[in-house]
Amino acid sequence: MTSPAPAAEARPSLAARLFGRDVDRLQLPRRVREAIQGQEDRTERLIGWLQLAIVLLFGTLYLISPKTAPEGLEVQPVPIALGVYLALTLVRIAWAYAGRLPDWAVALSSVVDMALLMALIWSFHLQYGQPPSFYLKAPTLLYVFIFIALRALRFDARFVVWSGVVAAAGWLMMVAYVIYSNPQDSMITRNYVDYLTSNAILLGAEFDKVISILVVAIVLGVALARGRNLLVRSVSEGMAAQELSRFFAPQIARRITGSEQVVQAGSAEICEAAILNLDLRGFTPLAETEPPQAVLAILGEYQARVVPIVQAHGGSIDKFLGDGIMASFGATQQSETYAADALRALEAVVAEGSRWREERSAAGRPAPAVNGAVATGPVLFGAVGTAKRLEITVIGEAVNLSAKLEKHNKQAGSLALATAAAYALACRQGFERRPAHQSLPGEALAGVGLPLDLVRLV
Repeated sequence: MTSPAPAAEARPSLAARLFGRDVDRLQLPRRVREAIQGQEDRTERLIGWLQLAIVLLFGTLYLISPKTAPEGLEVQPVPIALGVYLALTLVRIAWAYAGRLPDWAVALSSVVDMALLMALIWSFHLQYGQPPSFYLKAPTLLYVFIFIALRALRFDARFVVWSGVVAAAGWLMMVAYVIYSNPQDSMITRNYVDYLTSNAILLGAEFDKVISILVVAIVLGVALARGRNLLVRSVSEGMAAQELSRFFAPQIARRITGSEQVVQAGSAEICEAAILNLDLRGFTPLAETEPPQAVLAILGEYQARVVPIVQAHGGSIDKFLGDGIMASFGATQQSETYAADALRALEAVVAEGSRWREERSAAGRPAPAVNGAVATGPVLFGAVGTAKRLEITVIGEAVNLSAKLEKHNKQAGSLALATAAAYALACRQGFERRPAHQSLPGEALAGVGLPLDLVRLV
């Protein structure tokens, strides 16, 4: 017997809840985590391209700007820093496309970004022949916010805060270098005017820069943590909608996920619709003699051929009943041609069923015939069940009549039947009336009290 999970694993810490990663691992299914990781991988590639654009922009500005380095300076730090950053950026892009960047590589990338930027700023006092305090007034420090913002694209608060901490630590080191580079003169002042008009340094101003960097990083981190929750919810709901579309017709899935109110048992609407019922003739005795795998293979082939045809004509699959399929037209999505669409779908399904039967017969395999029927009329479309178990379905006389009509194919010697009323409505909606369509007046159907006028399509 396995021991219960430790409380620390069942309940994430405050830091974990803030930055989200452990929460993701504990609460999200693997497929959702993989989808989010896929988004992060694409973001890392985007960040790499943006970094490449930045270094190319800086390089272009350096090439066209006047050079200020003293003549005696043998090493040019700016092109070296830009060259190193360009090479590392290209490596980073190649790595991002080759596979997933591990967390340590992303964190190291932030360190490299800030280190190169700080080294570039540090070199300014050499280029201009000034004391080290000169570089503390360089506006280039503002570029740290560009690198922090780049990390925000990933929607991972850890790396944003990490970039801010690295930048703040780097600037503190820059300040310390100025203070201790000349033990005889630390150049510290308390006079704000002296600070602005000379190379003296004002510690309060430098601490303000550090605090600003940290505050921006933390605020961005908190915002990203909240944004990540929305990302997780969005991915989860998006994947849930995809899963719903496998269990429901796409039209029904869209109505459920797009509904402004919670779908509840008893919520329904009355609409005019066409109901199509399909069936494999002789499937029951076939299922009794064939191995289970062969039976399921037949069903799989049949449904794979039939369902796309029904959906292509605007039909919504309501349910699978063994070898039977019930679909509605005009119930889940309003249509001005629902009856015509249903009859076109029925003819297309029967034609495809005939081709499928010929292929199976030629291969020496059992080949049941596909038949179906269409009835039209007002139906009740809505949810039935309980608060914990709902089913979206259609209810009405047309539903029952279509099912009985489908079974009547065997007696009528047909593969496709429709009520005369459904046929006339379909013709008014644009369905092509053809001589091969045969009227069957006064047909007696099992379970129907009065004779019905029918039309044999096939």
